[in-house]
Parts: sequence; C-alpha cells; structure tokens
Amino acid sequence: MFIKTDIKSIKENAVDLISSQWGLVTAGDKDKLNTMTVSWGALGELWGNDTVTVYIRPQRYTAEFLDSKDYFTLSFYPGELKTKIHSVCGSKSGRDIDKVSECGLTPVFDSAAPYFEEAKLVIVCKKVAKGSFTPEQIIDKSIIDAQYPSGDFHYIYYGKIEEVLIKA
Repeated sequence: MFIKTDIKSIKENAVDLISSQWGLVTAGDKDKLNTMTVSWGALGELWGNDTVTVYIRPQRYTAEFLDSKDYFTLSFYPGELKTKIHSVCGSKSGRDIDKVSECGLTPVFDSAAPYFEEAKLVIVCKKVAKGSFTPEQIIDKSIIDAQYPSGDFHYIYYGKIEEVLIKA
C-alpha cells in the first residue's frame, strides 16, 4: 500500500536515489507500457514547479512511450531488488522481451501513469517539455568522446511532479 506525500518530505538524498540506487522511468497504459533503468536525472524546481528531468537516448524503446504519453513515473526500489530489476531493465529492450514479467514486477494503474507495486517511492510526473542535447551545447568536448561516440545524444524530458507515493 502506498500513501501520498509531498516531494519535500522524502528523507532520501535525491542525488543518491538517481545516481546510485537508480530507478525506473515508466510510461504507457494498461494496454502497453515500457520501463527502463534511469541513472541520469535530477529533482528540483523549474518554472515554479517541483520537477524531475530524465535523460533518454533516442533509440530507447521507452522514448516512444514518453513521446506519446502525457505522464510518466520515476520509481525507486529496495536494495535487494536492484540487481534483479536493473540487470533486465538496464540492458534489454522492451521491443524484444516483456521486461515487467522478466523482473517479476506488478504493474499498478491507479495513477496517470503506471508504476510497480514493488517500489518504495514513486514520483508521478506530467510531461511539460522535451529537449535534446546537441554537440554544440556541450562545452567540455571530452564528454562527447566519453558518452556519445555514436552521436546518440540524449533527449531531456521535463516532468512536473504531480504526485509522490511512498510505501506504507
């Protein structure tokens, strides 16, 4: 069971959540959804709203879902599930397998976007903007060599935080 809370009341370090614990970004509906590991992102304030940003490469199947839906979720899991979830969701495509079944996740559809019962924290976001990196924007050119040798610069999805759920 989840309870609603305010993003400012969560006790966990936001940087640690995204960069070390990793999460899942999920979009879709009861008919079709996709999820993937996200370890690049941010929580903060933008345009007078609490927001998240997530960075998704254009070839990722999840980008299609984020592009076609108005809402997405960012969810985080207990440590004992991290390896199991991210070994699938961080390396396999939803085009090829049913990642949700493979991970043993239980989809929940009681919000604007799907999330999973096994999560300890869920952030429901309304997509408010999309951008993308270009080589010209990157000042430190060593980043291009290190992160974008194939030229597949990330899309940037900005989401207004609409609901925060924590496991009761």
